[in-house]
Amino acid sequence: MNSGVIGRLQNVVKDCPDFPTKGILFKDIMPIFQDPDLVQDTCLALIEKILKTGKPDVVVGIEARGFLIGPIIAQNLKVPFVAVRKKGKLPRECYTVKYEKEYGADEFDIQKDALKKRSKSCPCR
Repeated sequence: MNSGVIGRLQNVVKDCPDFPTKGILFKDIMPIFQDPDLVQDTCLALIEKILKTGKPDVVVGIEARGFLIGPIIAQNLKVPFVAVRKKGKLPRECYTVKYEKEYGADEFDIQKDALKKRSKSCPCR
């Protein structure tokens, strides 16, 4: 990623120690969205990096941060956006995956018809 964009991101992303639990250093990315130019430059830098491995067929946004940048990237790439949500938040039939985080386990759902077989996806989280 462009070193100028990285420096600007480092200046605005806030460290939140012991959030949501003691021992976790949470990175608050919300200040990025107070600067539309930084959002645009960040997305363009990410798109440039993504395209180095080939254009994806779909961008997959993982709740909740993936919903912020994922649709912008998908729109710029002119590919669909698919949401991965916490278990029980999507209608219709879903696949569920369980995973471990630094501070506990969680489950995510994706609708069974959201991705085509063998599609190349780009996750945003």
